[in-house]
Amino acid sequence: MNNLNTQNPNQLDYHNKLIKITVLGGIRLDGLDRMRVTLKIQATEIESLAVRHNLDLYNDTQVEKLIRKTATKLEIGTSVIEASINELIEELEKYRLQELENTHKQIETKQLTEKEKQEALQLLQSENLLTVTNDLIGKSGIIGEETNRLIMYLIFSSRKREQPLHIISLGSSGTGKTHLQESIGNLIPDEEKVEITTLSENAFYYFGQQELKHKLILIEDLDGAESALYPIRELQSKKRISKTVAFKNTKGETKSQNITVEGPVCVAGCTTKETIYEDNANRSFLIYLDESIEQDQRIMNYQRRASAGKLNIEEEIKARQCLQNSQYLLKPIKVINPFAEVLELPNEVLKPRRTNAHYLQFIELITYYHQFQRELKYDETTGEEYIETTIEDIKNANELIKEVLIRKADTLTGRSRNQLEAFKTILKNKTELFTNAQLRTTLRIAKSTAQYHLNTWLDAGIITKIHDKETQTYNYRLVSEKEYKALENKIDTILKTVIANIENRAIDQDRTKTQIRSVKPKSTKEKLQPNE
Repeated sequence: MNNLNTQNPNQLDYHNKLIKITVLGGIRLDGLDRMRVTLKIQATEIESLAVRHNLDLYNDTQVEKLIRKTATKLEIGTSVIEASINELIEELEKYRLQELENTHKQIETKQLTEKEKQEALQLLQSENLLTVTNDLIGKSGIIGEETNRLIMYLIFSSRKREQPLHIISLGSSGTGKTHLQESIGNLIPDEEKVEITTLSENAFYYFGQQELKHKLILIEDLDGAESALYPIRELQSKKRISKTVAFKNTKGETKSQNITVEGPVCVAGCTTKETIYEDNANRSFLIYLDESIEQDQRIMNYQRRASAGKLNIEEEIKARQCLQNSQYLLKPIKVINPFAEVLELPNEVLKPRRTNAHYLQFIELITYYHQFQRELKYDETTGEEYIETTIEDIKNANELIKEVLIRKADTLTGRSRNQLEAFKTILKNKTELFTNAQLRTTLRIAKSTAQYHLNTWLDAGIITKIHDKETQTYNYRLVSEKEYKALENKIDTILKTVIANIENRAIDQDRTKTQIRSVKPKSTKEKLQPNE
């Protein structure tokens, strides 16, 4: 007879003829080497008296103390209490194993139907795959942010690779950072992602050793995860984290135990504070959300159509499902970039070593996403399968992350740059003087925020400060209105030059192969003639 009532997982009830035991708060499913619980023990006949105790039921010393304490207070024999607790432990073990089995069944990989598989394969074999994918992302209900949403979706797809990429969304409060991340996250299968709102310092160490492997970790707000930033960085760089903790064994002896959680993982987060997370930002792609009036209008129009019931919800669900299903078909496969040695970054890019690694990995990611359109090759030495990067992959990568590279080369933070470019478009005469008051009125920002931007622009040499002795005030003037445009043009030119060099190299190689094939080979006798 099962005496354990598990209808309420937060309050498990065990009873027999003499004792009633309630497991307050339920039982944790992880860590089968321990059974930490909070018990409330009462006599069946006298419910007013109760013993409440927190302990590890696998710790003999703690259990013995509980038995003596309960026997004294409830006036019941120790043998009865011991038998009851032993039976409770047996029932809890069965319950925990059953719940773990049920949980495992729930998160098993979805099995696609033949129709779903064909639709997903048709997508991945599409001509202009990136354009088709981006259109589907838009149909799934994500408005605007055409470049950002495609970059984010591709980076989320990198979770299956040995070198996943990471991404941080930046923008002012209320610009839709979290919404974009959550919406793109909905295009990834549920069992392959972990969504987190807040994180404590040790949160990541409570996951199973391989529970996070090749998973997408979505952090809603990096501002609420400051204490966990170090383990996040370690997971990104070393692809594993470990920690030594103290615990008591069944004999009550203090021992040490090493906890390890393995990656690799793909990490995504949102924040308004770009400079605070510099160490984490250096390991990630940074995207800046569109804060333009046009984007505001697009989103508000979508909200109005949703309120009026004029959205095609069925089309959104179908697009979302197709993108999700395509993720199941993508398999980890090695990518070789035969053009890697010719690629180069602009000298203006800050932290070039890490940025160069990201650039190469993003090109590989584009190839990886096109795996159903690439010839499968084999390494003659190891027999390992691989696919090769094409010139078209590099062109697509350059077009997508051009803005990312420009931001990496800019001395201003993204937010400060956005404000400056917005102010430039409003200034009628770019050589006219302006004040703090004019800046904050034009951009609708606080006085302290305006002064912060002015100081930043001064430090970068973009504006100059002029003291008006008559009014004892300060005015400002742009030193150069086209400095950012010049940077954009320079990086664009370098990227185009790299592509031209690769194409010329490919032409030369084809010409050499043709010449070799056209040369008639000499006979063996002729080859052996000396001094020919």
